[in-house]
Amino acid sequence: MTSQTIAWIIGTALFAATSTAYARPDTRSMTCEETQRLIQSHHSAVLTTGRNTYDRYVRQYGNECDWPEVPVAASVPTRDGQCRVYSCREPVFDFPN
Repeated sequence: MTSQTIAWIIGTALFAATSTAYARPDTRSMTCEETQRLIQSHHSAVLTTGRNTYDRYVRQYGNECDWPEVPVAASVPTRDGQCRVYSCREPVFDFPN
């Protein structure tokens, strides 16, 4: 094989790999109900929430968080206002001394 053929094969493979990838869903272009439904149906989802911000959001009740993290209420901007969702965070235990 010539070097041009090899370069063409590699270029085609890279293009195919990148074209099948999808961008993170943007909560700002979805309604609150659509955002919550997406998270529920996939159990967790990485969502864009702003120009340079994103996070992983999970169902309220489920095992999507790694120990010791737990689902904690969060708010994301949606097309119809702020929307309550859950993200994984370490619990804060504030015991009095």
